[in-house]
Amino acid sequence: MIINKLSLINFKSHSEVSFDFSPQINCFVGNNGVGKTNILDALHYLSVGKSFLGNSDLNNIKSEEDFFTIESEIQNDEKGDVIKILHPRESKKVIKKNDKAYDRLADHIGYLPSVMISPYDSNLISDSGESRRKFLDVMISQTDSVYLFDLIQYQKTIQQRNALLKNFAKNRYFDKDSLEIYDDPISNFGTRIFEKRKEFVENLNPIVQHYYDIISGGKEKVSVVYESHLSDNTFQELLSSSIDKDRVLTYTSKGIHKDDLIFEMNGNSIKKIGSQGQQKSFLVSLKLAQINRIKELTGKSPILLLDDIFDKLDDTRVSQLIELVNKENFGQIFITDTHKERTENVVKRIHEESKIFEIS
Repeated sequence: MIINKLSLINFKSHSEVSFDFSPQINCFVGNNGVGKTNILDALHYLSVGKSFLGNSDLNNIKSEEDFFTIESEIQNDEKGDVIKILHPRESKKVIKKNDKAYDRLADHIGYLPSVMISPYDSNLISDSGESRRKFLDVMISQTDSVYLFDLIQYQKTIQQRNALLKNFAKNRYFDKDSLEIYDDPISNFGTRIFEKRKEFVENLNPIVQHYYDIISGGKEKVSVVYESHLSDNTFQELLSSSIDKDRVLTYTSKGIHKDDLIFEMNGNSIKKIGSQGQQKSFLVSLKLAQINRIKELTGKSPILLLDDIFDKLDDTRVSQLIELVNKENFGQIFITDTHKERTENVVKRIHEESKIFEIS
């Protein structure tokens, strides 16, 4: 999958801008605050239909404008596709492929897989389990449309169960039979999600270790540990044993919506014992493993978005990283940096076709 062209209108800080890309390496250079990351975010939109920063779609419309559009020409094997995202301020977002609108955003996920490496990745280590669950869900959803369907249905059913629990509390009554209507769908969707998450993480671990060895040159053993209530119980047992607690809390307290990923180094939490450099190397290794799994499972090479990568690694490590990505044919690369000369020097050392765009 190659993005040949990108055009933005009223997207974040950009009134109107367009690019013709290299099929290999593309660099956006300029001072802080000129909108380099916004361009990567537009590319992320093309992949999963939303901002990687978690912003509301409306917040991405340029101030005082009525809409934004993102349009691209994508080379897909022997044919070309046009993907267009339009979001008017007064109506919902529309994503079109060759002028035909998708009925659901979920139908687009997986068409153009992507992986983002950015300074915000450190939040995966420092934040709550929710950010790590989202990371895992996006990773698997880009490779498995059935998983994405199950996840959407599970979330809807949990919301309905929670709404009923709140209604019980508000009206000071309780009907156990009405609540148990949700047990079977929650159990069925949730168990399938658990099994796929478990398998995905098991297959991811040796790849993370492989890239960590290359990037860090260290001897540490790193791993991703999948924690879930379902590891020791069936879903039916969880729902049954927590029903009194759920009634008090007015939400569903147990299930795969509480799963977490624990990042470990030598059997201990990397958050507690890992140096800043070790944590950065681990996160980059995790993202490279994500690319590897997506490519292996879908046959597609994800686009790689490297936001301010020099903030994470020194110049030599950045060169090694980009050379490694090229060597393994991981796909098209997009990089942002504040120093044009530094970027040019890195690209020259790699001897691949590239374009550098100065953003002002």
